[in-house]
Amino acid sequence: MKLPRHFKGRYGYTTGACATAALKGALLLLKGERPDRVKIKLPIGLEAEFKLHELASNGKISRASVIKDAGDDPDVTNGAEIKVEVKIFPGEGKIVFQAGEGVGIVTKPGLGLPLGEPAISSVPRRMMKKIVAEVFGEEKKLWDFQITVSIPGGEMLAEKTLNARLGIRGGLSILGTKGIVVPYSTAAYKASIVKAFHVARALGISEVVLSTGGRSEAFCQKIFSELPEEAFVQVGDFVGFALRSGRRNGFKRITLGMMLGKMAKVALGLPNTHAKYGEIPLEKLFTLVKKICSSENILPPLKEIHTARHFLEILEKRAPELLPPFAEQLCLEAAEKAREMAGQGVKIRAALLSFDGRLLACVER
Repeated sequence: MKLPRHFKGRYGYTTGACATAALKGALLLLKGERPDRVKIKLPIGLEAEFKLHELASNGKISRASVIKDAGDDPDVTNGAEIKVEVKIFPGEGKIVFQAGEGVGIVTKPGLGLPLGEPAISSVPRRMMKKIVAEVFGEEKKLWDFQITVSIPGGEMLAEKTLNARLGIRGGLSILGTKGIVVPYSTAAYKASIVKAFHVARALGISEVVLSTGGRSEAFCQKIFSELPEEAFVQVGDFVGFALRSGRRNGFKRITLGMMLGKMAKVALGLPNTHAKYGEIPLEKLFTLVKKICSSENILPPLKEIHTARHFLEILEKRAPELLPPFAEQLCLEAAEKAREMAGQGVKIRAALLSFDGRLLACVER
């Protein structure tokens, strides 16, 4: 598969692309063929070839499967078997999708699918409908098709995702807008942020709390316990993207719930807090303390610190009275930078968390 030059790493395939390839294998079985491999056209216009794992048919029902290769992406579905079963009945070309083992059902609004439908998103559905037309041609009008997608073990794999929070119950979702998986889930992670916002908006939620991971989110859920579960969104390092997307989705307030290192990066105006875009700005933290107090007892030890956690430990131990004004000033600067990233029309609140889950300061701008 030839990819655009700006792509790097070894790219894999989405669950939607794998399901489409498995479907093609199953349909070809119904037509009397028994292929070892199939080719499909991806939504980005490229052609990809898939090796079929399982093939079985009795003339009116057939099954085929593909083992998902996610490339260099640490996707939970990498190596999973994506199975598709097709049943055909005399009809008029109607296509119905069903969720088999390990594929979830939509239980909340905001995902672009009716409640109770299999969690198979719009692009994979279109891909699979095109494959039916490609394989059956004009004969398609004589049959109705029942397409069941399964992922053995998918319900357990789904526990490692945010699907339950998004309203996808009982398994994984069949996703993919491009057909390929971007290494390290950059595109997939951003897509999950947007979907979480859509769910929150559909439920009438007017404010969201953004955290960079599960631990900080758990702290935020205790601190802002008046908010529903769907108001909490893990955004990883994509803070700037999430702020802009949150504003575009019409939320009235966006709260950043972060620990010291990430909050310091936001205060510097960094839209991505990953280490490759800069180490934790300890000099920034030192400068803030220096503005508040020039004590010779506290400044030298802080100057030698190499981690955000140690910085906070020394500050709390040696000068606990400096912690509240320091935390408030950091939150103030972070909130102002975050508001610049988000754009006009939304209130930004910066909430600094300790490493044991205490709220050290909370400032809104």
